[in-house]
Amino acid sequence: MAALGQTRMLFRIFGFPIKVNPSWVFLFVLIVFSLSSRNGLLHQWLAGEGVSETTYWALGMIGALGLFGSLIVHELAHSVVARYTGMPVKGITLFVFGGVSEMGDEPPTAGAEFFMAVIGPLSSVVIGVACLVLWAMGESFLSWPATVGVVFRYLGTINLLLAVFNSMPAFPLDGGRVVRSLLWGLTGSL
Repeated sequence: MAALGQTRMLFRIFGFPIKVNPSWVFLFVLIVFSLSSRNGLLHQWLAGEGVSETTYWALGMIGALGLFGSLIVHELAHSVVARYTGMPVKGITLFVFGGVSEMGDEPPTAGAEFFMAVIGPLSSVVIGVACLVLWAMGESFLSWPATVGVVFRYLGTINLLLAVFNSMPAFPLDGGRVVRSLLWGLTGSL
């Protein structure tokens, strides 16, 4: 990632440095724009609600920050399992393609790789379902304003889509790592 610019550490969680690459700014702006512009998702979901343009842009920023928070949780799940199995973890970096846990070595066993790979999409599913449940509760009996509910709807939807995408059996996605771990377990060779 050196070609994409110098990463900067933002903070630490559970001892893992959380870093951001300057390319992340491009992705952040792209997400905010895709959510907030006149043809964006938020305009479609909030049609007829009388929401101001300023509110759309504020919601777009909140949605983008929520997405990156979700990516950090996803990568933290990988990192915690990696640490538990004895793998060194250098940190987590957010960049133009999302996020990555920087492992210091290959997994020690096929089982370690399997659990490290499946925990990421599982964390995205948990976040996605929790957000959609909150959205449904807000819509049905909590009487939240539509502007609150739409953020949970977006985060629920995008996290479930991320879980599906990351589960595709293509290396280095999580699904590809699951396939590699299964082949490793069958053949005894990484």
